[in-house]
Amino acid sequence: MARSKKIPTLSIIIPTLDEANHLPLLFADLKAWPYNSDLTIVDGGSRDSTISIAQIQGVNIISSLQQNRGLQLGLGASKAKGEWLLFLHADSRLDKVWVKKLLKIMQTKTSKNFAWYFDFKIKKYNLQFRILELAVALRSHFLQRPYGDQGLLIHRKLYHSVGGYSSLKIMEDLDLIRRITKKAKARRIGVNLYTDDIKWSNSNIIKRALRNANLRKKWRQGHDIDDLSKEYYS
Repeated sequence: MARSKKIPTLSIIIPTLDEANHLPLLFADLKAWPYNSDLTIVDGGSRDSTISIAQIQGVNIISSLQQNRGLQLGLGASKAKGEWLLFLHADSRLDKVWVKKLLKIMQTKTSKNFAWYFDFKIKKYNLQFRILELAVALRSHFLQRPYGDQGLLIHRKLYHSVGGYSSLKIMEDLDLIRRITKKAKARRIGVNLYTDDIKWSNSNIIKRALRNANLRKKWRQGHDIDDLSKEYYS
């Protein structure tokens, strides 16, 4: 009888701040993973029922002294036990085939040499959303720049070899993927990851894209990250 492949361990890390409306749905998706894993939220000081929801679900909870997503992600990774790390935003929803796809990647020896990202999707129908999804797909493939709302699956050795997440309030995803792609390629998982449409519905997509591009340019030029964070969240 052929010996079955060993199932690598998985650590799932989610930075949170007042995410009570999103977490139950994401936790429900993550329950589909049937193998050894540890699920952790790293909370930046939530005032809603985020912590209570995580406690009820038996999720590991790390408290961050700052509302700083880069710091929170780094803290979560430092406590992770898995051979593979999966970073997700709290407002994400996973396609039902995610378990099968991740398992195939994690059991393939060469996969640890790459960083893996989901396909950015917004469930609500809107032509602008479809254009945005296409633009994100092209950027991710040709420029090797998937961002945090596409998730990140990465082997712990590759993650630590590039220094992990920096303690940045914003641009933490761009900062990390730039360092990763200096030594490894980013590849599609081939699974949709749906993000909350509210943050896109309440703004002009073109104006928002131009503003974000300008913020990235300022960051590369060395502008103060606190000033950029205030501009981003204003």
